[in-house]
Amino acid sequence: MCGIVGYLGKKQAAPVLLDGLRKLEYRGYDSAGLAIMTPEGEIDIAKAKGRLKVLEELTRGGKSLSGVCGIGHTRWATHGEPSENNAHPHCNDEKTIAAVHNGIIENYAELKEKLTRKGYNFYSQTDTEVATKLVDYYYKKYGDPIRAISEFALRVRGSYALAVINKDYPDSIFAIRKDSPMIVGVAGGDAFLASDVPAILKYTKSVYYVDNMQIARLEKGGVTFYNLDGEEVSKEIVEISWDAEAAEKGGYEHFMLKEIHEQPKVVKDTLNYIYRNGGLDFSEVGLSDGDFKKINGIVVVGCGSAYHAGVVMQYVTEDLARVPVRVELASEFRYRNPVLTDELVIAISQSGETADTLAAVRAAREKGLKTLAIVNVVGSSIAREADYVFYTKAGPEISVATTKAYSAQLIACYAFAIKLAKLHGQIDGDYYAKLLKELLSLPEKIEYLLSRKELIQKFAAKTMDRNDVFFIGRGTDYAVCIEGSLKLKEISYVHSEAYAAGELKHGTISLIEDGTLVLGILTQKNLVEKTLSNLIETASRGALIAAIAAESVKLSENSLDFVFRIPDSDEHFIASLAVIPLQFFAYYLSVLRGNDVDKPRNLAKSVTVE
Repeated sequence: MCGIVGYLGKKQAAPVLLDGLRKLEYRGYDSAGLAIMTPEGEIDIAKAKGRLKVLEELTRGGKSLSGVCGIGHTRWATHGEPSENNAHPHCNDEKTIAAVHNGIIENYAELKEKLTRKGYNFYSQTDTEVATKLVDYYYKKYGDPIRAISEFALRVRGSYALAVINKDYPDSIFAIRKDSPMIVGVAGGDAFLASDVPAILKYTKSVYYVDNMQIARLEKGGVTFYNLDGEEVSKEIVEISWDAEAAEKGGYEHFMLKEIHEQPKVVKDTLNYIYRNGGLDFSEVGLSDGDFKKINGIVVVGCGSAYHAGVVMQYVTEDLARVPVRVELASEFRYRNPVLTDELVIAISQSGETADTLAAVRAAREKGLKTLAIVNVVGSSIAREADYVFYTKAGPEISVATTKAYSAQLIACYAFAIKLAKLHGQIDGDYYAKLLKELLSLPEKIEYLLSRKELIQKFAAKTMDRNDVFFIGRGTDYAVCIEGSLKLKEISYVHSEAYAAGELKHGTISLIEDGTLVLGILTQKNLVEKTLSNLIETASRGALIAAIAAESVKLSENSLDFVFRIPDSDEHFIASLAVIPLQFFAYYLSVLRGNDVDKPRNLAKSVTVE
């Protein structure tokens, strides 16, 4: 969840590391630090609590640290409070080895006790200091940095991405990972290490994805990979299609606002991935028509917004294809020992590194089930381990609150449902063509909604003092509600809940009081009257009521305090339109309240630990 950057080359390392860490701020952190190998062969460490700018001021933008090899880190506290002492990098007693680490070492207390008996002292509360001194112990025992890291890996439990510099090897960075992302980049004699692509995209698009339990040794001009036996292994380099500008704000005040506006392009690009010659072609995903015909049941797993996309997928797929679908929170699926037969397990994750979702994929494969990943990052862990991969074309998403990646996931889900329905004989050629036409019209309709954002901005200004917001809807409208509610609480810190409208009377209505904002989603024509009735019922108890409604839905607008109209679309796909004003509502409310939109408190972009 925190960020790692490493650099070895011809430039001064500290400014490069600080630049990379700035690109990883979206991952969430509470302290930061650098370890630089000086020209004299010493390790110079600088650490600071708080935002990266504190570390930048401390090091004068990196100028006070001299050396062409180093590692950097932004920490989100797990073991030990946020403090300079607990910040990474950590070092051994002699300050000859320094390391940074993402993840959680589950047996750190046991290892710390053993190392204490060996004479080690500890200055922090972190599991990372234990990891550093464990590597130090084995390096002193064997005199081989690769062997030391291998021995470390054999003795720790948990997840980690670990990067190490060693005074005896001033021109090298050593690294290993398990269940926590790590990439290595190369360009013109320089070598880079990072926990995510944006950190090094400015310098190179040529990267290696480090595999689980694989050791990397970065040297000037290249990188060598080893297995735990110390044997060299070969890897293929991957060229990243994103450009550096895609990871910049591009004139927008916040990344979230930029990414909301990128949704027409993202939806179009994701559609173009599988739309060819007037039909849907999943050959690049790895699924043949025969594979689709064998699907008799589906389990969708995901976390947060990815789970919400799965809820939409359940409604759409069951209605169109008549194939049973159940949606599971990945964090529950992995532990509850589910009964599985021959279902296809679909894992949805923006980063492709979400710890619980990755564990769910592994659990499914252990039971002999086929898995399909819907992910945004090429070469990510979930993509590498799934049987089939649908790559959404969202590009780098920097803001913690997802917008464009969620919209791309919806397109993948729609396309899968349509293809399944066609090959299971549930829709004919005419309806198939009609559905595809509706899909292709979505980018233009989203563009239209973007042009009307000022209406939502004004509504947010009028309601910014509300302390409680409830979202209600039925069918796919309910699926949109849970995403809208999450967006609001993520970045505005306003308490909000989402309910299937029919559940309102089963207890929840007792929470409605004067001033409560209740927002209904009204796009499913056969359900509008019922949801509207629920909405108006809250008004009689003092609620301010508002609605996001399809253009053709008939409403007595005088009975509502605010109505925002969205273009009509096929009701299977209208979630892609209804979510846009909810994204804007959350964004503008956050701005009005003076919050850090892109880096909300306590949150990280990619949840790579439990």
